[in-house]
Amino acid sequence: MINKRLFDHYGIDTTKDLKIKNRCPRPFDTLLIDKNGSCFACECQAWLPQSVGNLRVHSMEQVMNSAMRLHLKSSIEDGSYRYCNENQCTYILNTMVEHTSDTDKIKQIRLAIDDSCNLRCPSCRDGMRFHKNGSAYETGIMLADKINKWLEGQAHPILVHIGSDGDPFASHVYRYFMRETPKMKNISYSILTNGLLFNDLHEKVPEVVGRLKELGISIDGATKNTYERLRLGGSWQKMQDNLKTISELKKKNNFWFRFHMVVQQDNWREMMDMVNLGNKYGVDEIYFNKIQDWQTALDYSRQNFTQLDEFMELRDQISKLNKRYILAGL
Repeated sequence: MINKRLFDHYGIDTTKDLKIKNRCPRPFDTLLIDKNGSCFACECQAWLPQSVGNLRVHSMEQVMNSAMRLHLKSSIEDGSYRYCNENQCTYILNTMVEHTSDTDKIKQIRLAIDDSCNLRCPSCRDGMRFHKNGSAYETGIMLADKINKWLEGQAHPILVHIGSDGDPFASHVYRYFMRETPKMKNISYSILTNGLLFNDLHEKVPEVVGRLKELGISIDGATKNTYERLRLGGSWQKMQDNLKTISELKKKNNFWFRFHMVVQQDNWREMMDMVNLGNKYGVDEIYFNKIQDWQTALDYSRQNFTQLDEFMELRDQISKLNKRYILAGL
């Protein structure tokens, strides 16, 4: 049964018909798993917030064949996209919904099974979260084992995305997962990290870097003062050292390299500086993501920069530069 209150929370009108002709691949080829074991048929819970099953009580096969997943897929096939959050989904906002083939195999596993992080950014959380033992850690390990066991039986190409909630290199759960993931050629990796621990830990999981398809670095400032103010616990110099290493590894391993910048009141003036920083380190793409209200201690009422003429001029200037600069929700 659809959780109507959940959709109301996200402001999603489940009676709409967006009349989108292309069939978005995500509900057909993607499964996101959160720290409670809940599974979602999209890249982000906020984009399609209805759970299609729980991995703590169901198998991967049961989740993928659930009646709810079939129901959500039908809302894509009929073009209505009635359960999708058109106010947040990057693909809908930027008219980037691409048609997919009729395949129904899971090609992307997106893990959000541990929110441990070495930073405490105000835009994301109220304080430090780090799980090395206890129930949250044990649940994460159990989910990691269950996912890896399923991966062992798959022969088709699968992209495993790590880092939807915490930092892959700070998390003991994710480090365990990466060590135990089957060493199979059909499995590749997409990593989203704040980058600060990359130099310290990437050599300990060389098989991950060797099969890295995508690497995203979350970086919310293009200058020392802004970066260290918004990325609490971060070091600008350490960030530069890690970016240099990543840039050199990209030349060797040819993975897709992108920056993610959460655009907000205190950093929007550095968007063009971020473009220049990306050029310096050879990034392929920059996602400029509008800040969202994650119910943290951040005063979201201050985030009124999108109404400023100066911001709109800067946004338009960047949008004309290159298709590699994606302005999500801006």
